[in-house]
Amino acid sequence: MSDVDDDIAEAHVHSAPALFAPDAFRGLARHRLLKAPPAGDLNADLPPDVGDHDLNAGQPMTSFHDGPPRRAAVLVPVIGHESGATVLLTRRTEHLAAHAGQVAFPGGKIEGTDATPLAAALRETEEEIGIPAEKIDPLGYLDLYQTGTGFRIVPVVATVAPGYRLRIDENEVADVFEVPLAFLMTPDNHKRDSRVFKGLERHFYAMPYRDNYIWGATAGIIRNLYNRIYR
Repeated sequence: MSDVDDDIAEAHVHSAPALFAPDAFRGLARHRLLKAPPAGDLNADLPPDVGDHDLNAGQPMTSFHDGPPRRAAVLVPVIGHESGATVLLTRRTEHLAAHAGQVAFPGGKIEGTDATPLAAALRETEEEIGIPAEKIDPLGYLDLYQTGTGFRIVPVVATVAPGYRLRIDENEVADVFEVPLAFLMTPDNHKRDSRVFKGLERHFYAMPYRDNYIWGATAGIIRNLYNRIYR
């Protein structure tokens, strides 16, 4: 049994394993996710539903960015292992100018050449880790996520069949790993942490997993996935 399978088995002691089977997840996701990108993606006058501000009452939504909103899209790739679904995450390289070394979903800025947020998420996924669009089955969208640094992120939830092949852009991605969906969808694993950033104490969700510290916007999007699908 693999390490991932061991973790799934342990997580299932405290949860219903059937809920995290690939077919069950797909059924719930297609029913409970947004069918189209959230309206606030294109209309900056519409406030986002979720974001870094959720745990930082009294602070501006964009505490660290004064310019116009920056549109971005990420892919939330759920891998359909028969023993239990997992979520694929990346760790950014240490030399990047922004969010160096942090755990992230594949994704990035929505460029002018991207017809839709989905197109941007698929393009970025192939560029960063080499999984092509034809291997990805989009299921729907999570709520628009606002970061304190001014990004308005459209998360696209999709399934990927096991056995995918990676082609990692080593300039951007230091590592790719999977976390059992059962672990991420267990609210006891949604810790709350804080750090002082540019003179402000910022609170955020954190989901430590082995040697990986999942936090910030990535953890916030995972929390939104839990609220949408399993809460």
